[in-house]
Amino acid sequence: MSAARADLPDLVDKIRPSIVAIGTYKKTQSPPFVFRGTGFVFGDGNQVATNAHVLPNMSAPDDPVLAVLIRSKGSEGTLRLAKIVQRFHERDLAVIRIDGPPLPALKLGDSTTVREGQSIAFTGFPIGGALGYSPVTHRGIVSAITPIGIPGGNASQLNPQLIQQIKRGVFDVFQLDATAYPGNSGSPVYEIESGTVIGVINMVFVKGSKEAAITSPSGITYAIPANHLK
Repeated sequence: MSAARADLPDLVDKIRPSIVAIGTYKKTQSPPFVFRGTGFVFGDGNQVATNAHVLPNMSAPDDPVLAVLIRSKGSEGTLRLAKIVQRFHERDLAVIRIDGPPLPALKLGDSTTVREGQSIAFTGFPIGGALGYSPVTHRGIVSAITPIGIPGGNASQLNPQLIQQIKRGVFDVFQLDATAYPGNSGSPVYEIESGTVIGVINMVFVKGSKEAAITSPSGITYAIPANHLK
C-alpha cells in the first residue's frame, strides 16, 4: 500500500474540522437552516471559501441571514452567522467571514504546479442534509486541465452563459476523475500527500460553459484552480 493511501484516513481527520455547510437561517422558517453548498476555512481561521453561486441574494430586512453549520465528531453541529466579504462572479468564487473563534484553516497551494494524473481528494456535503450533515470524502485524480469555455460546433449549441464566459476570457479548470454532486459546490480539492488545497469544486458555473454542446450533461466533475481564490 502506498504511503498516500495509508495516510489518507489521518488526512481526512485533519480536513473535516475545516469543512462547513453554508446556508441561510431564519428562526421562524422550517427548517430554520436551509443548506446551499459547501465551504472550507482558510486564511486566519474565520475566512470561508465557496462558490459565488452558493451564496443567496439577500436584500429585504426580513430575509434569512447567511450562516454556516460547523459539524464536529459526536455533535449535531453549531450554527454561526456569517457575512459576505467578496464575490468574484467571473470565477464563481466567494469569501465569507464567520463569527466566533477561529477554526482550523486549510492551506492554499500553487495550482499552477498541478499535473494531469495527480491524486486528489475532496470533502464536502454531496447531498446536503438529506442524511445528516456529515462531511463526505471522495478521492480520484486530475484527469485533465482544460479551458472552461468550449464553443459548440454550431450556433444552436451556444447558450448565453457560454457566450458571456468567452467574452470575459477563457481560463483553465481541472477535470476530475471522481464523482461530485450539487451539494459539493465549494468543496476543497486537496493533494492527498499534503492536504494542500489546489482547487474548489464547481458543479454549476463550469458545466454551463464546458458542456453547453452536450445534450445530456456528463457526470464529470470540475474544479476552479485555487490560485483564482488567492
